Amino acid sequence: MTRPMLNDLHAFVTVATRRSFRRAADDLGAAPSTLSHAMRALEKRLGVRLLNRTTRSVSPTEAGLELLERLRPALTGLDEALDAVQAFRGTISGTVRINAPRLAATLLIRDILPVMSERYPDVVIDLVVEGKLIDIVAAGFDAGVRLFDSIPKDMIAVPFADPVSFICVASPAYLERFGEPQTPDDLKRHRCIGHRVPSGKLHRWEFERAGRAMTLDLNGSVVLDDEELMVDAAINGLGIAYVASPAAEAALRDGRLRRNLPEWTPASDHIGVYYPGHRAVPPALRAFLDVVKTKRAD
Repeated sequence: MTRPMLNDLHAFVTVATRRSFRRAADDLGAAPSTLSHAMRALEKRLGVRLLNRTTRSVSPTEAGLELLERLRPALTGLDEALDAVQAFRGTISGTVRINAPRLAATLLIRDILPVMSERYPDVVIDLVVEGKLIDIVAAGFDAGVRLFDSIPKDMIAVPFADPVSFICVASPAYLERFGEPQTPDDLKRHRCIGHRVPSGKLHRWEFERAGRAMTLDLNGSVVLDDEELMVDAAINGLGIAYVASPAAEAALRDGRLRRNLPEWTPASDHIGVYYPGHRAVPPALRAFLDVVKTKRAD
């Protein structure tokens, strides 16, 4: 039997993991038809069917699953070996794929990426904005960014940015017209801007004061799935928004928004950059993490 080429094995792992020729092609920078032909050639060379194909999906056969499980650690080890050689080049290069929600991505672009560009010009940051919490390893990401409470326990997390609190904000014009709430219960008589989270559920408003916690389901005539749009809606007088503090900081600073119920602010949480701890850290990711740690210490 002629041994398969390494590129074909890597392509098989990508197709079997992504379970889609189209998504795998996007990852590999190839045409779906090219990948399909390559997989058929690989199956012919090995003399065994590796993939079940339908018009809508691709899934590994029993033989394909066996090959996938054995190839993954082997290819990971090969990638780590090649990454280790970079230290002898004198420069660090490579791509760091990061998954983050929009607000965290905005903070990365503002605080981290300019430093990365200056210090490590040969490192490419491939930043994918996604609100839904995903398995970054299965999806092929090197790192993710989330609130610490949302980070899987088997990941290593590095604090990033100042602690985040969820706060109520409204425009001065809205508060002059409808009054300022004195307690969370007062919000039931106000126009509240709803927040639909990636799961499809509406975000519940949480409050805490002197050990007393409250959770309310509050929504008005506007429901949005993006915190920047929620801030814009509040600035335009559509109601009171409940958002992460960094999303509103600019509008609070210049007076377009005012904060409500500050004494009822729940406990804050850190944003963390997280990555799997069971594998060696590639030089490009290590460089990114070093910048995050340095900025945090400033």
